[in-house]
Amino acid sequence: MSKYKKEPVKLVPVPSPNIIPERDIDKTPILEVSHLGIDFGGLTAVDDFNMAIGRTEIAGLIGPNGAGKTTVFNLLTKVYQPTRGTIMLDGRDTAGMNTIQVNKMGIARTFQNIRLFKDLTVLDNVLIGLHNEMDYHLPSAVLRLPSYWRAERIAKERALELLSIFDMQDMAYAKAGSLPYGAQRRLEIVRALGTNPALLLLDEPAAGMNPSETAELMENISKIRDTFQIAIMLIEHDMNLVMGICEGICVLNYGKVIAKGSPEDIQASPQVIEAYLGKKKEDN
Repeated sequence: MSKYKKEPVKLVPVPSPNIIPERDIDKTPILEVSHLGIDFGGLTAVDDFNMAIGRTEIAGLIGPNGAGKTTVFNLLTKVYQPTRGTIMLDGRDTAGMNTIQVNKMGIARTFQNIRLFKDLTVLDNVLIGLHNEMDYHLPSAVLRLPSYWRAERIAKERALELLSIFDMQDMAYAKAGSLPYGAQRRLEIVRALGTNPALLLLDEPAAGMNPSETAELMENISKIRDTFQIAIMLIEHDMNLVMGICEGICVLNYGKVIAKGSPEDIQASPQVIEAYLGKKKEDN
């Protein structure tokens, strides 16, 4: 049984059609998205998407299958370049930037389908995520200078520290592909944390997990936010997880935002109920 308990959070307006937790109102939102949209040929996949995330918020992006959720993540991380709209990350416009550049600015993600280097060790997977912090140059690596070994030692210590968040330090030298499914999911989150993000995007982190693993995941997401003081946004179909941990929730349907608010607001929204369950037939 999970011991996690979410504290009540008041959502307040920011100078846009968005809301963030009251505790973050004195700081610039880590993410502000305005009128974001993308077309593929003649098909509009996402249209007029607006959202803000507070600097320590746990936010949810939900909607039926095919609503455009992963497309939004791909736009935020510049896998896709938007057709229109603005993405402000930590107060900076990301227009024209690529995936590597926005990652260095502070946005990291996991994927629906696990993307680990399965033939490498758990530790090596995390070390790959730490590339932004590796403080040495190619000549020192080739010549194995003291600066190279110092940076390697610091990175290894940091990687083991990150693994300890999920009690995975004892798995450090196991092959990533040999881990159980839930542990592979956790490792992908640890690797993303290695890039030192200010905003962590989790794409269906509970997919394939049993109820016990999902409860543990909820506790760990909260622990990550509290330990690193970062924002987290997740796409998830497990409504118990979403309603139990998210503070602000945005609902997409056919690429458009149909509702935003607290879990209580979303659960009471007729538009959301209709999107998930369909419209009731009127009596004759």
